[in-house]
Amino acid sequence: MSTPYPSVPFYGPGGLWKKNDGNADGAPEVRDDIDDKEVHYNDDGKEVNYNRNDKEVNYDGDKIPDPEHLSDISLDPTTTSSFARRKREAPPLVRDLAPEERARLESILVKKIDLRLLPMLIIMYLMNYLDRNNIAAARLAGLEDELQLTGTQYLTALSILFVGYILMQVPSNLFLNKIGKPALYLPTVMVVWGVISAATAAAQSFGGLIAIRFFLGFVEAAYFPGCLFFLSSWYTRKELGFRTAVLYSGSLMSGAFSGLITAGITGNLDGAKGLRAWRWLFIIEGVITIVIAFIAYFILPNFPRTTTWLTEDERQLAIWRLDEDIGEDDWEGSEKQTFWHGMKLAFSDLKMWVLMVLVFCFVASGTVTNLFPTIVQTLGYNNINSLLLTVPPYVLGVITTFCNSWHADKTGERYFHITIPLYFAVIAFIIAAATTQTAPRYVAMMLMIPGVYTGYVVALAWISNTLPRPPAKRAAALAAINAVSNSSSIYASYMYPESAGPRYVTAMAVNCTTAFIAICAATVLRFILVHLNKKLDRGEVVEGAVAVGEAIPGEAARKGFRFVL
Repeated sequence: MSTPYPSVPFYGPGGLWKKNDGNADGAPEVRDDIDDKEVHYNDDGKEVNYNRNDKEVNYDGDKIPDPEHLSDISLDPTTTSSFARRKREAPPLVRDLAPEERARLESILVKKIDLRLLPMLIIMYLMNYLDRNNIAAARLAGLEDELQLTGTQYLTALSILFVGYILMQVPSNLFLNKIGKPALYLPTVMVVWGVISAATAAAQSFGGLIAIRFFLGFVEAAYFPGCLFFLSSWYTRKELGFRTAVLYSGSLMSGAFSGLITAGITGNLDGAKGLRAWRWLFIIEGVITIVIAFIAYFILPNFPRTTTWLTEDERQLAIWRLDEDIGEDDWEGSEKQTFWHGMKLAFSDLKMWVLMVLVFCFVASGTVTNLFPTIVQTLGYNNINSLLLTVPPYVLGVITTFCNSWHADKTGERYFHITIPLYFAVIAFIIAAATTQTAPRYVAMMLMIPGVYTGYVVALAWISNTLPRPPAKRAAALAAINAVSNSSSIYASYMYPESAGPRYVTAMAVNCTTAFIAICAATVLRFILVHLNKKLDRGEVVEGAVAVGEAIPGEAARKGFRFVL
């Protein structure tokens, strides 16, 4: 057993540091093989090499962090490796590519990833949102009358789903990050919620409906934040905004399809086999969900590092481009993905709290969609026509969301792509509360959904852009923000009693206020990120620019990392 190593001097940036070095019989050989270094000898004639470019100490081949950031590091070869800082280098395949060839191969890879991930994720999210919100359409298909719901019972059934939805999101996302198997986890969750959704058709009382809705929210909670985390594990920051919009288009399309499907079922299946139309609605949509989930088992991949459907060359490129984008590999093994560490990092970051306010206010403004068929019905049309009139606002929302997100990714800008649509939402809520005339009110309804959701999907991408690494932190932040933001749906339903129609002044005033607060939160976040980018320009350490605990002055600047504004 070697004796404790004596302390010897080491000259790093800014002055003299005391480091522990080896004695004559226990110290390893020091390699003198780093370019652009300063060499200092200890008492035994051994060399410690300092690389000014990488800010690393090279001692017997191990890379020791810059002594400016770690004091009293033992150079004992038995302990050095635990402190060694991995020097990130491109794999040989990527390193040897010409820039034009690299761009060509990466373009092919991204298209391959798009085709494998996006169609299935969109369809799955369409069913997720459809199964969650079809109770709004079921109200016009006889649910409230047959179950004899009175007072605020229907609104309670609408709200209770989000209690379970909030409880499960953070644990689910952290578990997904831990196991690294979204190809297994997400379809399994979908099978379970499909069964629960179909079981809604068997509800015979208010109590039964409440129980089913709670557990439906509990299980469905895993999907959307899990998908956001999943996408951020495959795409770079500049690619993520449009892909998030593509994913969220599933929810907007579900709003359009829900009206069409419910109108068709109400007109053709009401009373068939002795069942009211609303029961057929839940049965049909639940069975479709289960079938799609089984198909997803064979299509969805895992994370880039744990997937098997890419060739080895493609897998190396997929991993490296994320590493290059942020400065750190995204998923290296379940043993490195700890639940509490991710939560601690997320909750100690001021940016997460600002993002939480931003997204909460977005979702609070968007709760108008929870009872959108009921709001449209106040225009005075019959049930089927009211359901059909819910379709155009969602179609417009899909178009504006795609265009806005595509442009946000193309320009690399987030703030104005988030706030400008919100101004249209504010105008829409004011019009809806100010008049009872049919034409302007329907114009307001046409603007509500695009006004909220056009910027909302860009805000979702901004979360991953702003809190990119480590992945456990990103997973916790995405889930926590999504969970808290959906808490608004618990109280929001009670702002739309039938007695408040047709203008729903209180609800529209609250929605208008939360939309304005979202604009303010986005503005605050932009100021914060501008300040952090200026620090990066100066080569200062910024937590979150690279892995926590591994940040090195100048590294983020050299790698080109900047927070997206």
